[in-house]
Amino acid sequence: MFRTKPCEIEARQFDGTNHREILSFVYPGMSEDGLAGAEAMNLPIVIKTLEGDMTASEGDWVVKGLKGEFYPVKPDIFALKYEQIA
Repeated sequence: MFRTKPCEIEARQFDGTNHREILSFVYPGMSEDGLAGAEAMNLPIVIKTLEGDMTASEGDWVVKGLKGEFYPVKPDIFALKYEQIA
């Protein structure tokens, strides 16, 4: 039997309106024009993960993993696995 070791992660919740915040978190080098364009077009948030491209839906959490990778997590799974510390 195993359990997850304690670790701290960074995460942001996509509420359907905070495109700029999420894209800046996942793609810190994205230009201001790119951020504004994605926000204005209300595009889905596509995250390049280790398993391929994944889309973050409204309500999903975007998690930064231990090695700097990003991935979306459904809110119910996030609530089971993580708790806020700060």
